[in-house]
Amino acid sequence: MPKKRVLILCTGNSARSQMAAGLLRHEFGDRYEVSSAGTNPRQVRPVMQEIGIDISHQRSKHVDEFIGQQFDYVLTVCDNAKESCPIYPDKTLTFHHNFEDPAAFPGCEDELLSSFRRIRDEISQYLRNVPPR
Repeated sequence: MPKKRVLILCTGNSARSQMAAGLLRHEFGDRYEVSSAGTNPRQVRPVMQEIGIDISHQRSKHVDEFIGQQFDYVLTVCDNAKESCPIYPDKTLTFHHNFEDPAAFPGCEDELLSSFRRIRDEISQYLRNVPPR
């Protein structure tokens, strides 16, 4: 059985969509071929290593790199990406949940790291139900 294709989108493709892609690959890589992209890509932020998931090889990509490709599921993890992402064929199932941008939180390095951990854990919980297994 071929793997289902999943595209996860957010604005910067530096935190939320990268975390979601790493989590989905780690938990369900045998079922899904996972890609992530952003509407305004930035540098990937390394916040997954502490839970044993290495995303250091991942790079931020612009959503335009995936135009014309077929996906079974498209997940948007911020409102901006949902509003500005390309239109996908009717057979593509889309899911949306707006997660706060952990990079936008003010504070010292420890507070920023805490916000990344919280958002990572929220995304992990969300992915337990989406996409369908």
